[in-house]
Amino acid sequence: MSGARASTAAVRGGPVALLIATASALSFGTSGTIAKPLLEAGWSPPAVVFLRILGAALALLVPALVVLHRGPGLAEGFRLIWRARVRVLVYGVFAVAGTQLCYFAAIQRIPVGLALLIEYLAPIGLLLFMWMRTRRRPALGVLLGAGLALVGLLLVIGIDGSVRLDPLGILYASIAAVGLAIYFVLGAVADDGVPAMAFAWTTLTIGAAILGLLAAVRVLPWASPGVNVAFLGASMPWFVPVIAVALLSTAFAYFTGIIAAARLGSRQASFFGLLEVIAGVVISWIVLGEALALVQIVGAVLILGGVALIRPEPQKVEPQKVEPPDGPSGSEPPEQGEAAHPQGASLPIVPG
Repeated sequence: MSGARASTAAVRGGPVALLIATASALSFGTSGTIAKPLLEAGWSPPAVVFLRILGAALALLVPALVVLHRGPGLAEGFRLIWRARVRVLVYGVFAVAGTQLCYFAAIQRIPVGLALLIEYLAPIGLLLFMWMRTRRRPALGVLLGAGLALVGLLLVIGIDGSVRLDPLGILYASIAAVGLAIYFVLGAVADDGVPAMAFAWTTLTIGAAILGLLAAVRVLPWASPGVNVAFLGASMPWFVPVIAVALLSTAFAYFTGIIAAARLGSRQASFFGLLEVIAGVVISWIVLGEALALVQIVGAVLILGGVALIRPEPQKVEPQKVEPPDGPSGSEPPEQGEAAHPQGASLPIVPG
């Protein structure tokens, strides 16, 4: 990297970028706490998820169109989306709709923080899958991280019987982890040229459409009673938490997360996904009173530490042959992989 590029990267990845990434992670971390009062008031998970991602898709519509217009152009932008239709469709169905549906189904039965911790074990599953597939043993540090995370999981779910949890809630959170793993896999594919904001809007729209269709034909249960809910210590109309989870926990979180990923790079931004888990645990404890037992806190620390250890290094691109500079010099190429979402949950939007 030249001196000019190094200084540019330093500016782009400075305190402002870290602040934006923190705001994104904290916003994602509020989703479970905001949505749980709706679920406790009789709302079904499909209804909450549908309105959440539909509201976020509507909020991101204008920013996505602006990005397409200023970038490749509207016509070319939609052609790029169409060419990437398989990745976009799979992402929208599984990483967006499926992951959130299972996450909200999980927090109906188990605390928000525990659901997030289980969901964020997705990298462990990917590690084991790649180990079996390639038959190549991971590095010692990676194996140590996996071991710590698995021990932490046993402490969190109370394998010794010290903690009683709903098995179905644990199952839903585990399925959400599969959706998060799909998010990681699709986020690692080569850049197909779809701008990140347009990708987020398209996948949210697809996720909302799929959930709406399945609910309309009664494949998914739908319940959305128009009652007041206990939210932030007061009785509020149902649409207040719906708007909050759509705009704050989804649209704003995605918008700031995409900006942070562009400024920090995918690897550094991915660590802020761990901050989402911490935020989810702390916020649900403060607002919902879902405190963890001491043994679960120890398990949570082990899970977060283990996942941090197994974060993959960015793939190094082989240097290409130097050719005469036909085009303008000094331009900085975009980072590979930044077309994908910046971090996981609730991708589990993917993560929580």
